[in-house]
Amino acid sequence: MKQLLRILLAAVGILAIVAVAAVVYVTTFLDPEDFKPRLTAVVEEQTGLNLALEGPITWSFYPRIGVSVEQARAWLPDQSRDSAAFAAINRAEVSVAFGPLLRGEIAVDGLTLDGMRLNLERDAEGEGNWEPLLERLAEQGNGAAETVLAPASAGPNADAGSLSVVLNIASVEVKNADIRFRDVQSQALWRMQQLNISGSNVNPVRAFPLKAMFTLTKHNRLDAEVLERAPDITSEVNLETRVRLGLEEELFVLENMALTTRTNIDAASEPQQLSLKAAELIARMEDQQLTIREGVLEAGLRNAENWQGSLALTLAFGLEGDWQAQTAQLKDLQLTGPDGLRASGHLNVEQLRDAPSYRGQLTAAPFTLRPWLARAGITLVTQGEAALSDVAMTSPIEGDAEQFSLPSLSLVVDESTFTGELSAALDGTRLAFDLEGDRLNLDHYLPRAATAEQASRGFLRKAFAQSGESLLPQAWLSELALEGDLSVGNLVLAGLTFNNPSLQLRGDNGVHQLTAFESGFYEGELNATGQIDATESILEWALSPTINNVQVAPLIEAISEETSPLRGRFNLSGDLTSLGNSRESLLSNLNGELTARLNDGAILETNISQQMCELVAQLEGEGTLRDWHADTRFERFDGTFQVRNGVVGSDDLLITLPGIDVQGEGELNLTNLNFDTRANARLVDTADAACEVNPRLEQLPLPLRCEGNLSSERAEWCRFDREAFQTVVVDLLREEAGSRVGEEIEERLGESLDQLDERLGEGAGQQLRDGLRRLFN
Repeated sequence: MKQLLRILLAAVGILAIVAVAAVVYVTTFLDPEDFKPRLTAVVEEQTGLNLALEGPITWSFYPRIGVSVEQARAWLPDQSRDSAAFAAINRAEVSVAFGPLLRGEIAVDGLTLDGMRLNLERDAEGEGNWEPLLERLAEQGNGAAETVLAPASAGPNADAGSLSVVLNIASVEVKNADIRFRDVQSQALWRMQQLNISGSNVNPVRAFPLKAMFTLTKHNRLDAEVLERAPDITSEVNLETRVRLGLEEELFVLENMALTTRTNIDAASEPQQLSLKAAELIARMEDQQLTIREGVLEAGLRNAENWQGSLALTLAFGLEGDWQAQTAQLKDLQLTGPDGLRASGHLNVEQLRDAPSYRGQLTAAPFTLRPWLARAGITLVTQGEAALSDVAMTSPIEGDAEQFSLPSLSLVVDESTFTGELSAALDGTRLAFDLEGDRLNLDHYLPRAATAEQASRGFLRKAFAQSGESLLPQAWLSELALEGDLSVGNLVLAGLTFNNPSLQLRGDNGVHQLTAFESGFYEGELNATGQIDATESILEWALSPTINNVQVAPLIEAISEETSPLRGRFNLSGDLTSLGNSRESLLSNLNGELTARLNDGAILETNISQQMCELVAQLEGEGTLRDWHADTRFERFDGTFQVRNGVVGSDDLLITLPGIDVQGEGELNLTNLNFDTRANARLVDTADAACEVNPRLEQLPLPLRCEGNLSSERAEWCRFDREAFQTVVVDLLREEAGSRVGEEIEERLGESLDQLDERLGEGAGQQLRDGLRRLFN
């Protein structure tokens, strides 16, 4: 045993003396500069790069054996030495542990690259300058490096494979690297600056820690740096993870990955923060597959114009991607944010490289939409303060890079529920929907003010980018393809109730048609067709409404919130046209013709025929014994209305009551709401003998004039037209009595109609005026 121990000690001593002698010999007699020609030749042979070693090559033997190279540059085969080098480095150092050498192993103790620079470029055809290099390295095969460090004197058959290399690097560092990517195809210049990478205990078996940080910039023009332009995008990137390498399986795994970015879109913008965390990221290089487990993407978005502070959004997900099969599955999606935002679903992506398309499921729990519209740049000032405060939806989703579709949508908006399908182009040029709803109160969503903020991007920008005076987004309509069908069980608009309304919208090339609108409307029917032409600079409108048998009483009460003075079934038809995109221009350019008729009509709670009959009876010195109805029934009530540049006029208004015929004419200016109408009432025979009208009275019209503004007090609108009545009476009496008694007629009339009460009885003239006022008010 002692002999064995002595032998071992002697062997160790001999090895130590040999090692010391070897170190003394190498440091004394070998100059590392002698290796430069061999190194440059090997690099050129293996890679095709033209290597220039401009700095010294040094080595060290304590505390570790190492070699360092300074100031090295390499050019591609077709590059000129006067151009910027493809790759360069300030200093590279590699060291190996001494102990493993005694066991016949090479254990790399440290690897340092300081000041590495790469100049990558892609030409207009999309080919990168690095691609020939990668192809050549692939051709060389795995055994090509066996003679890399063999000295030139050893000859081509040097046995460099007698030592096995153990990949267990105690320390790897990349310092101050700078990678530039010049993309001629997209006219973009990318740069990765201040790249620092550090790792320890790098090995192919166990996970090891890795940290990386760099600053990424992008210029949208290739000469931006020459012109000293600020980057269009600047992002600070940090990565911290544990890496596990499976070299045999070509497996690359990141465990407990945390990637954070802080990005400025331009120099003046606020920084946007993103953080990606994952329990595990697995890249299968041979199969070109990627898996992310328990991924969480967190965003802190800032936009001082639309919201204060940082907008926090969180997306949890899982990912399975296959580059060869061109598929990806986003699983267990969970999006959360402020104002109750909670959305979930999954997506399956196909044709990932060629023409990406996706399908899946999307569900949004009830949340408040108003603040999200405000963040998108759309400020709503609606009549209902709680409008859009409770929105939820669920639907399958499918689409591609240009459009999306919700083929089986269930949408809840406040108190309304809609089902059907919805699709749109992402650039806002196409919109299609087919929806059915239970009820909708549009009054809650109409604006209280005429202004609306601009939208910030994409579809929303095109739909709302109009001035506050505009009613419709004309620029969007001019390029929109529209196909819409909507039906609602109950619709409320402007305080009016529409039963089971349905509409069809079709449009393309700037021309949009209301092909059908049908609705129940106060026990009647409302129908309409129309068109909007957005091809020219000024919108052109056309509308053809039809109203059938609509009950007037509940309609008036819904509009005025007062008891209706009329009843009957209203009918209207006609055609209207107009120009413009504001309320004022539409009214001032409104033209067309309407025909209106009231069937089964009556003035409620007053009987003008009775009042007239009693008046006639008093004039004839008789009384009336008839039982009168409480209302004034219309035998006929119709007229034709011409609309010219916003002024509605009629010259054939005819109202027939028992014992009275009323003919009228007048006009209403829709722009300023001023009106002026004249009506003449004539007494006619009735079935009541006491009301038999003197033939002279049948020729005597009772004129009424209504004028003013619709916003003024209604009691001041209408009056008995004394001047017109006096003129008619004088003319009538003159015709009967002749001109010789004209002066006597004037004298007897005295102060015109002020004496009418005395001749007809106290208050009779006032009753006449009141009755006619009730008719026309």
